[in-house]
Amino acid sequence: MIRLTKLNNDQFVLNSNQIECIEIIPESKVIMANKDFFIVKESVDEIIEKIIAYNAKIHNYYKNITVVDNKE
Repeated sequence: MIRLTKLNNDQFVLNSNQIECIEIIPESKVIMANKDFFIVKESVDEIIEKIIAYNAKIHNYYKNITVVDNKE
């Protein structure tokens, strides 16, 4: 999930896995897989960086999980 800012300065959290594409109009128009869209203040590069940071955080979290098999 990434935090973005609408043009009226309201912030919201978006599931970045559902983003289909981002148009530059000159704001960023984030188009979702279901064809809904959000116009946000963040640039395309900022959105991409947020997605990268979120994915890295998730992958790092799961990398540190240890599975223990108690079957003996």
